[in-house]
Amino acid sequence: MICGIDEAGRGPVIGPMVVAGVWIPGAAEEELLALNVKDSKKHSPKRREELSAAIAEQFYYRLQVVAAEDIDSLRGAMTLNELEAHVFARIGSEKRAGTYYLDSASTSEAWFGERFQAGLPYDAVVVSRHEADDTYPVVSAASIMAKVERDRQVDMIAGELEPRLDLPLGSGYPSDSRTRQFLKTWMQEYGDVPPYTRRSWKTVQKLKGELQQDTLFEPGHRYK
Repeated sequence: MICGIDEAGRGPVIGPMVVAGVWIPGAAEEELLALNVKDSKKHSPKRREELSAAIAEQFYYRLQVVAAEDIDSLRGAMTLNELEAHVFARIGSEKRAGTYYLDSASTSEAWFGERFQAGLPYDAVVVSRHEADDTYPVVSAASIMAKVERDRQVDMIAGELEPRLDLPLGSGYPSDSRTRQFLKTWMQEYGDVPPYTRRSWKTVQKLKGELQQDTLFEPGHRYK
């Protein structure tokens, strides 16, 4: 049995991080290859949905949704890389595998693999690599499962929050101008960041500073 683990949503300022694990018997690897899985970013959203359904039907998988408030809380005790290794290990512990393939979040592949192994309740072969989602089909499958669930989560958040501003939420990433504008407008309107926001992100601190400097808030207003 082998297992691939990957995440989606590590860097966004809005929304959760989703970690997925996919397990396949060694003899079933050809079945996975037949699906032509690859890094989730190389598939269209429609194709990702189709592949996600096929993977879920044929293979054992698990998802862990790490909410924004949990990321903020845990980052008080660990780095983002440590947090990710911790969640990867929780996923990996769901079902024993002989070999785990990880998409390393750390610049040190070895360090990330060691942190993962330390969180497992048993010894296993751990292969920790950068861009593993583009190298190992079982990690590509996990990447697809994580990305599809992350997109679903963002769609739900957008459905809840967008009507309150009549603005698009965007992807949730700091690099997305729609997301930055949504955050800024929400903070101007409500005096605080919207729900599902990672308060510990530099993007939030920067926007707060800009808004305070521009005196867009009433005198005496304090952020929560």
